[in-house]
This record gives sequence, C-alpha cells and structure tokens, in this order.
Amino acid sequence: MKWITADQLPSILARLPENPRIIASGNFATPRTLLDLVDAQVSSYTLHMLNAQPGIPDREGVTYESCFVGSGMRSSPRLRYVPSRLSLVPVLYRKHLRPDAVLLHASAPRFDTVSLGIEVNVLPAAIEAAREVGAPVIVQANPRMPYTYGDAQMYDRDIDYILEVDEPLTEMDARAPSPIAREIGGRIAALVGSQATLQLGIGDIPDAVLHELADHRGMRIWSETFSDGTLELERRGALDPDVPLTASFLMGSSDLYEWASLNQRLRMLRTETANDPTQIARQRRMTSVNAALEVDLFDQANASRVRGRIYSGFGGSVDFIVGALHSRDGASFMALPSWHPRADVSTIVPRLTEPVTSFQHSYVVTEQGVAPMVGRSEGEQARSLIDHAAHPDSREGLMREAALMGLL
Repeated sequence: MKWITADQLPSILARLPENPRIIASGNFATPRTLLDLVDAQVSSYTLHMLNAQPGIPDREGVTYESCFVGSGMRSSPRLRYVPSRLSLVPVLYRKHLRPDAVLLHASAPRFDTVSLGIEVNVLPAAIEAAREVGAPVIVQANPRMPYTYGDAQMYDRDIDYILEVDEPLTEMDARAPSPIAREIGGRIAALVGSQATLQLGIGDIPDAVLHELADHRGMRIWSETFSDGTLELERRGALDPDVPLTASFLMGSSDLYEWASLNQRLRMLRTETANDPTQIARQRRMTSVNAALEVDLFDQANASRVRGRIYSGFGGSVDFIVGALHSRDGASFMALPSWHPRADVSTIVPRLTEPVTSFQHSYVVTEQGVAPMVGRSEGEQARSLIDHAAHPDSREGLMREAALMGLL
C-alpha cells in the first residue's frame, strides 16, 4: 500500500488501458473525490456502480454500467444495464465484467486496516477480481466513514494506493411514512411474530413495518441493508441482544453512521454471504419484505421497469424471497399500494407486460388487505389478489380478465 496525493494520481491513471472499466463504491459511499480526479484525467471510461446516486461524472465519454440502477444513472442514454440478482454480481466480476481499476471509499486507517464502512456489498469481490488481473485498487480514506467490522476490514495487501480525503457522507432524510404506507406496514407487522429474522428494504413501507414492530422482542436482522428504522428497534429493545445485526450496506442518517462505527454488534458481510439463499434460509423465521411496482394475477411481480425502461433491477429481493420461502416458518411479503395515483391505474394487473422480477410470494399486501399466495392453486391466487389486494375500482375488470385467462 502506498500513500499518494492528488498530484500523483495522474501518473497512475496513465497506465490504464483505453476506455477502462472502473468499478466504484456505490449506494451512499460514492468516492466523490476519487471520481472527480479520475474524470479529469481519463477521457473515456465505463463507470460501474450499484445504485449510483446523483452527482457522479456525467458527460460524453462516460458510459454508465450497473446491475442495479440508481437515480444517478437512471434514464441516461449512456446506461448499460446488466441484469443480475445481487448474489451473482461477484461472479460477473470474475468472468464477464473484469475491472481495470477499483475505486473505494473507506475509513481512516486503524492499525494496519481500513474499513469499507457503510458499503461492503460486492466490493470484496471487485478487489479480488482486480487482484487476479493486476488492476489497481485505489482507496480514498475518509475520517467521516464509520469503521465497521466483518468483511468490511481491508488490510495493506488489499490496497495499492490510498489517498486521504475529508468529505461528508450522503445521508437519507427522515420522513414520516404516508398513510397508505402505514396501513400496509401495519398489515404486514400483524403477521410477523416475535423472534423472527427480518430483511427489509429502504423506504416508506419498510419504515412503517419497523415502527409497528417496536414492541416485539427477540427479533433478529439478516438483511442486505437497513436504515434508521432498524436502529430504532435496537434502541427500543426489540432486537435479540445476543445475536449480531447482519447487513451488507447501510443507508441512513449521521446518527446511524455514528452508531455503526466500531460497533461489535454489527457485522458487515460481503454479498456472497449476506445474499446467499441457503444462508438466508437457515435464519430463524426468516421474514422478507420487498416492494413492487405491479403484481399480476399469476403472482408475478415487476419491480424493475416502468413503461419499458429499466428503473432499478433485481437487486437482492429475489435472493431473500427464495431464502425466506425455504426458511422454517419463514414468509415473503410483496408490498405495494393498490393504485398508482400518477398513472391512475391499478397496480394489480391481469398479466405483466414488463419483465418479471420475482414470482411466488407468501403474501401480497396492499392498503386494501393481505392476499395469501403460497399453497393455493393459480385460480385461488387470482381470486385472493382480487378480493384482498386489488383496489375496489379495479376488481370487476380483473374478474373478467381472470375468467378470460381461465383462472376463474
């Protein structure tokens, strides 16, 4: 490992091949200083990030590449979307999307290590892929990045160059869940018993579920990510004190980041472990809660595309849905409002016209009710969705379509 200054970076970047693929920390751990320096020196390159946030380099010559599209890349004409469930992205780095350089955002050094902090995710696999092909691993060390444990810790041998920076971390603004989200969250929470293991994404509905679970006891967390709602469970005594909280990346407030730093209760794991369906299935009463844009009468969910364009991607939802269904007493919840207010259409549709993101869930939940799915015939599933999850204004039309499709 060699400490460098910004002035020394151009000579390192000059050794990169033409139009290199650069894999960078994503989500809320964007290495902004490093990206700006690279963008000023490299005329054309492919920037590979997961859930990239606004503010990344955006110009002709920069090709975006992602397996999960964030708002920083969404709708770009220079986006190359590579479909993959999150647990398989490390395989892509080994075989198909080999890096020419890896840019990381890490903590300040602690003894002979730095920590990837709030973003572990697929980055250990990216480092290993870089090592195999001799690509440089460049780290910006930031005192504001929390020092977390588990697979987050990186030793000298993992890093080629390290640049000292001081930049603020991206935070998530706290906001109260909408009335519809609270209704959906309450319905899901009513079916989650104490001593369950939770995986919830980020957003209104997961936050509402967590709020309703605050009085439960013995809960556990095995999730790809969590935010301040989980921290509230910890402070309210809802989580099992003898079991660590497991995640792969964090997105939240400065309060969450401060709690995470040097916290032995938190284990940050690489994606191959955190999102392994067999590991997920071993968790006690594994309960996954994920969101969709629309669900059809065959219990197929679209959570990835809007009007034919990629919106996000598979992410880790498929990994956790499969793991939860295989867990003893586990359950997979697919949550969404029953009506899309902007498009003024039902989100429960006869048949998806967009590609399927996931299928076969334990329950589909809207503000209208809870529709049980697993263990029912396809006709019973359709009837359950119409009666319990669909908006009243759409039920008659859905019944007609279900009959035409031979489901009723």
